Amino acid sequence: MTISICSIVLVPVFNAVISSIDASDRNTGLAQVETVLQNAADRVNRAPKKCDYTVYVQAAAQAQGWAPGQAKVVVEHYVPDDLPTQPGEWKTGGCDGPSPADLLVQRVTITVTEPGNGVVRTLQVVKSDV
Repeated sequence: MTISICSIVLVPVFNAVISSIDASDRNTGLAQVETVLQNAADRVNRAPKKCDYTVYVQAAAQAQGWAPGQAKVVVEHYVPDDLPTQPGEWKTGGCDGPSPADLLVQRVTITVTEPGNGVVRTLQVVKSDV
């Protein structure tokens, strides 16, 4: 009888403890991802104007002790329409040519994946001369 009562009480307690540990682990992973994202965004903002910011974004992941591939980057550049009243469009690639032009506007999308739990977060940074 005592064994039955103990098992009825202890099984839910053990499940609650395991759930609490899992939630804590996920929150730690999320906090680390947010730290890497903010670090990467800061590095991109401080970087000189380039066509590719992969090295800066991957350095943020490596500073966390992660593999460089845990942080990915997509760079686009803005091409205005010929008519000032019409919107322009974002084109793939950080530059329209081999090097950045004057008054270039870029959208840098940073995606970070936490290696333990696979938590994924994305942040966009707009970089321009203006």
